[in-house]
Amino acid sequence: MSSAPAIQRHPEGPIDMKHHDPTTAARAMPGRVAGGRDEDRQARGPTPDAHVVIVGAGPTGLMLANELRLAGVRPLVLERQPSRRDTPKAGGLGGQILQLLRYRGLLERFEAACTGPVPAPRFPFGGVHLDLTQLADPPMHALPLPQQQLEQLLDERAAELGVDLRRGHEVTAVSQDHAAVSVDVRGPDGPYRVSTRYLVGCDGARSRVRDWAGIPFPGTTYPEVNRLAQVTLPETVNVLDNGDLDVPGFGTIHAGFTRTGHGLLGVGSSPTSTVVSLYTVEDETVEYDDDTPMTVTELQDSVRRVLGVDLPVADPIRLSRFTFKARQAERYRDGRIMLAGDAAHLFPATGVALNAGMLDAVNLAWKLAADIHGWAPAGLLDTYHSERHLAGARTMLHTRAQVALRRGHDPAAEALRQVFQELLTDEQPLRRMGALVAGTDIRYPMSGPHHHSSAGTFTPDLTLHTNRGITSVGELMHPARPVLLDLADRPDLRQIAHVWHQRVDIHTGTTDQRPADALLIRPDAHIAWAAAIDEPADTAAPALQAALTAWFGP
Repeated sequence: MSSAPAIQRHPEGPIDMKHHDPTTAARAMPGRVAGGRDEDRQARGPTPDAHVVIVGAGPTGLMLANELRLAGVRPLVLERQPSRRDTPKAGGLGGQILQLLRYRGLLERFEAACTGPVPAPRFPFGGVHLDLTQLADPPMHALPLPQQQLEQLLDERAAELGVDLRRGHEVTAVSQDHAAVSVDVRGPDGPYRVSTRYLVGCDGARSRVRDWAGIPFPGTTYPEVNRLAQVTLPETVNVLDNGDLDVPGFGTIHAGFTRTGHGLLGVGSSPTSTVVSLYTVEDETVEYDDDTPMTVTELQDSVRRVLGVDLPVADPIRLSRFTFKARQAERYRDGRIMLAGDAAHLFPATGVALNAGMLDAVNLAWKLAADIHGWAPAGLLDTYHSERHLAGARTMLHTRAQVALRRGHDPAAEALRQVFQELLTDEQPLRRMGALVAGTDIRYPMSGPHHHSSAGTFTPDLTLHTNRGITSVGELMHPARPVLLDLADRPDLRQIAHVWHQRVDIHTGTTDQRPADALLIRPDAHIAWAAAIDEPADTAAPALQAALTAWFGP
């Protein structure tokens, strides 16, 4: 077996971080490194080359690697492409992942990388719009950040954390048994084999990992091609105050969506900017290679077919093409092989895939780390499938609804869109739809009776007053460790949690309008348990002990 050079190597010592040393996650735990005690080594076989092998260095794979390093786990990322691709794909982040990045202390870095202004919260939804600008606290936000820049930021973070990232290394075969996964790799210096405790396929829609695991990927491919561009217009095209375009020799192209018998044209413009967003949708049966970039000529040809006009454009800022599929893997886990991101799900709408994939990674990382460190309770890894498959199904629900809204061309379909748009003028349905698209309405199922209403939901970023000053839930979550947050000075609950103090951080503070007496928060920022206001010790203490055991081991 030959060895191949890595771009970044895992450091042997602790990582120099302001808030956290990832080895802290397992201090005093005999099973911290794969193998653990002597009898564990004999049961598990030889020590693997890597705790976790991640196939694919897109946003999902890089996010997973970074989260694993925070948890003190040694991942190896294998990417077949020799360098980051510059083919335009996603144009930004949106939804719950932005709050999660804030909880890791990374959002300011991502915001600083944005070259353009953050848009108002107004999002396309199946040929109509969710206009959240009328809400004082909209449930959905977006950050314009082209995928190339997003991957660069995640790549830089991986280098800081010491992630072993190998580009130009293609996985050619995978096999697993009860103890490990064997991964055959073809690298620049020849073939080699890696042994790992777990393998995660983050290798996209055509996932070979999914095929090797024999996981079905049922669903629908829609016969439509979408083209999205940000371009500048010549002086001959006038942008009117209402955002319409005045095209010489044609007349007015209205802002928003224009539907014809040949497809859909979307226009987004502002009289204060020379940059215009164009979007076309056509039914086609042509198979396009995702790695072949779209051209200005292809965009103009599409506009001409849809609207029957030659639209002059110049200086493209972004050109991308994509098709829509609605597919979800039947299971996200097969033994020691997991799926995340596009390898696990494809949604027939824009603006949701990155959010879903990166949240998959955050959910999975701490559970893999718990198993590798030796304290995972029985069934913890199975909750990755149950929780994220449920979240994927929820995302599939609203994206398929968007298909029904946008693909109808008859008067009945137009009436449906009109009624739907009217419903969104009311605050309650608008909030509900915004949360659905953002993924903030997800509530993971919790086992056992009598759960607090917040259990299974994402923890709000409460402002906290402590004896060390003012902090927040978001700051407590920077190290990606479990937290017991005592909001009512409950020594009875802190005493219970102290038994788990090497796995769970314990914090005490107060907050305005506290939602509960105490919150047990998982590393992915979801609430595992909560004590009701003034809940007596004889019910709260045993319930907390049960939750700690169920999520963080005996």
